[in-house]
Amino acid sequence: MKVAFATQDLKQVNAHFGWARNMLIYELSESECRLVQHVRFEGALEEDGNEDKLSPKIAAIRDCALLYVAAIGGSAAARVIAHKIHPVKVAETETIEQVLEKLQQVLRKTPPPWLRKALLKGREPVLNFDE
Repeated sequence: MKVAFATQDLKQVNAHFGWARNMLIYELSESECRLVQHVRFEGALEEDGNEDKLSPKIAAIRDCALLYVAAIGGSAAARVIAHKIHPVKVAETETIEQVLEKLQQVLRKTPPPWLRKALLKGREPVLNFDE
């Protein structure tokens, strides 16, 4: 699965989604993770009510199942969810490496329902008509 991180310093989950200068996108499995894309955004870094800045960010993370942020506004969260991306707000600033390690640990065990659903992003549903 792909996981996006809103970051200002390329090391921590420390950016508000709408104001993030950078999105780091990782491919993650139980045993591996690798950075697949770094997207840099120019423009306002403070709250300005301009939702047009969200479209390029959403387009950049469209293949991701999860989005880790320090904060996200209600309308932005709704738009992200509409694209079947699960936003996760970190309680405290964490390094991206720490989050990736925690996610891998959870994947090795029994993931909670919200994560199992996120893992299905991009997969066609399996319909079983024999039941």
